[in-house]
Parts: sequence; structure tokens; C-alpha cells
Amino acid sequence: MHQLTINELGRAEMAWTGDKPWHGLGQQVQRGASIEEWRQAAGLEWSILRRPVRFNSSEEEGGDTLKLDGHDVLVRSDNLKGLSVVTKKYRVVQPDSVLEFFRDLTRSAGFQIETAGSMREGRTIWVLANTGLKQDIVPGDNVKGYLLLATSYDSAIATTAMYTSTRVVCNNTLRFALNRDVESQVRIRHDAEFDPDVVKSQLGILAGESWSTFVTRMKSFSRTSMGSTEAGMVLAGVLAAQQAENVATIVTETRGYKKIMELFNGSGRGSEMSGVRNTAWGLVNAVTQYVDFERQARNNETRLNSAWFGPGARLKDQIVSQLLELV
Repeated sequence: MHQLTINELGRAEMAWTGDKPWHGLGQQVQRGASIEEWRQAAGLEWSILRRPVRFNSSEEEGGDTLKLDGHDVLVRSDNLKGLSVVTKKYRVVQPDSVLEFFRDLTRSAGFQIETAGSMREGRTIWVLANTGLKQDIVPGDNVKGYLLLATSYDSAIATTAMYTSTRVVCNNTLRFALNRDVESQVRIRHDAEFDPDVVKSQLGILAGESWSTFVTRMKSFSRTSMGSTEAGMVLAGVLAAQQAENVATIVTETRGYKKIMELFNGSGRGSEMSGVRNTAWGLVNAVTQYVDFERQARNNETRLNSAWFGPGARLKDQIVSQLLELV
């Protein structure tokens, strides 16, 4: 389910190019559109303002108005909606700066922005661009490389630039981190300065080494046979490590375990392909499909954030890390 911001006019703050997103929301942008056109179509023409935090000294009306020193309210400039209370040290990366990050990449490095927008009433914004990198993991099972840049205005996530991949057989919707190596992800805390040039340097911006590492690892997964019993043992171990200590449910009896194993055993998209069925690559894709589409969410506003930045993203990383110990 989506968690896109819907503004006062009922318009989703998201723009896309190419195929319409599965949720059907947002505004279509033509390939090659300018950064300014992307910003307008995505509804990101607002900025973040800082305002002092004031409160009433009494529970009743009529008390003195006092100020909370050392803190500000972050407010959207277009609708004056307060998004969060932060300390004076909190450094804001404005929406135009997130989009501007991609200007030279689209002009000279061959990147193409494919989606941009905001979530959670504007508390999180993102831009996702196709790097032009692509590779078959097994014949007919193509993956593409992307660069995601996102930031938040409530400390939900650090400003994050990371490479992700999309499996084409799943209609450009299965994304997962290339790997957990330093060069594939850069996080900037909100008390530190966001310097686009430094971030690009840290990423090694054409992703050559990260992409090569990712492809090599995923191909090794496709050559690693893994029956249902072994896959179930690996999955159960990862899910058990994620489970809260006060939860008494047996992992193999949970909906998540059962659904992932169902996807692994043949119901997942592309799961019957040679090199996918009964392999470690098949388990990676079963977990990814579960996180991105099948996992239960508290409401429509939580799934995408979880899949990119929260528990869903951690589950994908942990499955990959565990499988790397086996191949």
C-alpha cells in the first residue's frame, strides 16, 4: 500500500515517468523532463520553514505564552502544517536540494529520474533515478540499478543516498539494497551538513564497484541450490532474530513465514524460472515480494516506508547477509 502525501486539492505529491505505478496515483512526466518540471509535477514546490515552539503555561485558556528555547517547529511553507519539533542543531535538506542533486547526473552521467514525491504529509521526500545499469542474473531475469535519495523532516530517517535494484520480471516494483557495503549507501545525520559533492564522491557515482559486487553475489545465489527445507531453516533463523522477546509465537507458525515459503515454493513472480526455483536467489525474491506487496501493514501509510527504510528493508538485508554466509 502507498503512503503518499495527498494535498488539500486531492492531488498526490508524486510524479513518475514510464509505466503507471501500481497504485495509479501521481502525475506523469515525460522522459527528459527538467528538474523544474519534476518538482512541479511531484508537488514539491514548497520549502521547510523554522518557527519557534510556543506553549500555554496553563491547561486552561488565558495563560501566559511561553517559548521552548533551543527548539523549532518545522513547517511546510505552502500549507503551514507543522511536521515536527526539532533542536536548533537539526539541519534541513530542502526539497529543491534533493532534486538538484540529480541535475548534473541527468545531464552528463546518463541517469533518468523515474519517480519523485513525498510521504507522510511531507515528512519524507525522495527521488529515485535509473542509473542505466542492468544485468541478467539468469537468462530472462533482468535487474536494473537505481539511485535513491531521501530525507525526512521528523528524524524518521537520516538523509540517505543508496543504490537499489529493481527486478524487471516483477514490473519494476521489487527493490532491495544492492548490498550493505559502505560504497552502496551514504547516510548523513541531521546534525551534519549535506554536501552533494561529498556524497557523490562517497558513492563512487556510477556505482561500478557496487553494481559489480551485487551482480556477482546475486548470480552466486542463482547457482546455489536450496530446497524448501533449507530455505525454511534460513528464513526461520532470520525471522526469529527479528521477533520481539515477548512474542511467544513459533516463527514457523507466523503468517510471514508461511507466506514467504509459499512464494518461494512456486507462487512468487518469476519463481518458476530456471535459476530462481529452489535457489538462494529464489529465497531473496520471495522475501522481497513479501515485504513490498504481501506483508500486513497497520494501514495504507506504512508499507513503502517499511520496504525502503524500516523493518522490511532490514529483513531484506538480513536475508542477503545470511545467504552470503552460505555461498
